[in-house]
Amino acid sequence: MEKLSSRRSIFKKVGATVLAALGVGVVKAADHGDPEYPEKKVVGEIVTDDQKIPLFSGAVKHGNTLYIAGKGAHFEGDIKSHTDHVLKELEKELVKNGSSMEKVLKVNVYLHDLADYHGMNEVFRGRFGPNPPVRTTVATYGGVPGDSLVEMDCIAAL
Repeated sequence: MEKLSSRRSIFKKVGATVLAALGVGVVKAADHGDPEYPEKKVVGEIVTDDQKIPLFSGAVKHGNTLYIAGKGAHFEGDIKSHTDHVLKELEKELVKNGSSMEKVLKVNVYLHDLADYHGMNEVFRGRFGPNPPVRTTVATYGGVPGDSLVEMDCIAAL
């Protein structure tokens, strides 16, 4: 096994040298033990602070996975209207990036008030197809940013 690993290492070095000689740039991925480790690609807007310094990305693709930042509902309404709005916003982002509600693997739900849990569930139920994603639901201390009654983020397959 050690001999095989040594041979692979030599082939990688020779291949990189040949590519460099041909003028082909090779970007080394972060060392995760996998030479085919995919690159992170920002596919949503980059949110900045008041000094235009990047804070976070709205959506990121990494390999065959899509990560979508939290979506909220920033208007007057009840938990059901806010939940419906947030789920529609998530779906728009999913579809825009080649995924769907049925391909969502994980959802995080952040409630302004735990008393809204059942109302949120009424709207949430069935929105991800017959095989719903893994979900974590918490009530946030101090409320959800932007006065939304609910915020959700998700991870989906592409």
